[in-house]
Amino acid sequence: MTVERGTKSFNDHFDRAQILTTTPGHNGWTVADTSSSGTPTYLTTADGLKLTLAATSEPEIVTAYQNDILSFKLADIQRVDMTLLVAGIDAATTLVFGVGSAQNDTADSVANHAWFRIQGSVSTSAVVAETDDGTNDNNDVATGAGLADVLKRLVIDLNDLRNVKFYIDGERVAEGTTFDMSNVASGAGVQPFIQLQKASGTGTPSVTIRKFKIDSTYSYGA
Repeated sequence: MTVERGTKSFNDHFDRAQILTTTPGHNGWTVADTSSSGTPTYLTTADGLKLTLAATSEPEIVTAYQNDILSFKLADIQRVDMTLLVAGIDAATTLVFGVGSAQNDTADSVANHAWFRIQGSVSTSAVVAETDDGTNDNNDVATGAGLADVLKRLVIDLNDLRNVKFYIDGERVAEGTTFDMSNVASGAGVQPFIQLQKASGTGTPSVTIRKFKIDSTYSYGA
């Protein structure tokens, strides 16, 4: 007998002093950093959690995630709700943000994911939507929206894994595509996932996350 069911929220507004490290910190946030000569930064500011790549011409990848602790069961997630700002995106920059399974420096190699993406080599502001459940892979689906130096609210509705929906500032985007994640393995989990990277160049792209929220259902009892 089910004795209780409801909705629970992971809701981080980054309203604290925190420098991310390779050791999980507050709310499980961890950083992976591939830079060798440059010194990217990843810390909370008065405006949120800010990731900034270094002005060093080298490949750099910085990921804010939860150290591959995949505690959010995809089948239980209702929505992922993010408010953020991007700046300095150039042709060498790639940014993804949403939820994904185990971290990979090649974003498309993350086995299960639902996220927004900016691919600077195509456009320095245009946002695309992507999902992958290991069987169905939807890449680079245009949203018709852009991100550049202004806060935006972006939502991924996972209530129905047969038809995942994407929203930007309350407007549904990419609705001409059916994002089907229903073939995901039973019990598959994901984590918050923000990955900012560049191939080369002295640009200093950044992303500032003001809010990252995941609403999930729960049920206690048989």
